[in-house]
Amino acid sequence: EARMLASARPRGGFDFSLCGRNEVIRQAAAGATGTMPRAMKTGTTLAGAIFNGGIVLGADTRATEGTVVADKNCEKIHYIAPNIYCCGAGTAADTEHTTALIASQLKLLQLNTGAGSRVVTAMTLLKRMLFRYQGHISAALILGGVDTTGAHLYTVWPHGSTSKLPYASMGSGSLAAMSVLESSYKEDMTEEECMELVKEAISAGVFNDLGSGSNVDLTVIRDDQSVTRHRNYTTPNDVGPLRALVQAPSVKTIPRGATQILSQTVTLSDVQVEVEGMERLST
Repeated sequence: EARMLASARPRGGFDFSLCGRNEVIRQAAAGATGTMPRAMKTGTTLAGAIFNGGIVLGADTRATEGTVVADKNCEKIHYIAPNIYCCGAGTAADTEHTTALIASQLKLLQLNTGAGSRVVTAMTLLKRMLFRYQGHISAALILGGVDTTGAHLYTVWPHGSTSKLPYASMGSGSLAAMSVLESSYKEDMTEEECMELVKEAISAGVFNDLGSGSNVDLTVIRDDQSVTRHRNYTTPNDVGPLRALVQAPSVKTIPRGATQILSQTVTLSDVQVEVEGMERLST
């Protein structure tokens, strides 16, 4: 009986029971389409810098699926807390759900303690979670925020390693962005100077990296913990004016009513909605 109880207890460690299922799916997909569906990745150029009075985070807006641009205007700067935001590179689903999970944990901690959220606390929660999965969660992050101890900027790698820096870049376009940051960053910059620097760093990735593109998003977090989000701060690849110059041939413009209607039937149905009253529970 003791042996049966011991064998029935849950065991720790990783669970590889789904490996067989994944192999069956892979073989089925290979027979039908030849390849398995691929996850959408953000490609990405991320950058952040600290100025005299806060921090600026920036990101491009292109999401790729292999060699296909899946989304031209996605958001890569994620909410963590009112005074903390996080830029995400890697697999889009991993970055979104990882930041959402940490945001909920940080909110619960804030409600339990009654104190404001600290940037180092968010960084610790992120690195512990990512280290637990040994890099299998594809989320490379730039975490920035302002708390009672000042402005802080961290890079968080998928394996859980972190660095605290005055300026940082991550993603497939990080080399181009870092060249701008290293050549132009200086201490005690103003907010306008820092925004221009981060914008130029992201633009360098947009124009020199195939995984990055479209627009530039900026988020400014100040020492008074006020936040300004600049969605599509610059749109260097806006094709609207170019498309406005192209006039479609009149033969391709089909007027309304050109297709003959042979018959038309309209059926009216009565929809009844019942609303049940709710009783308030007394404690």
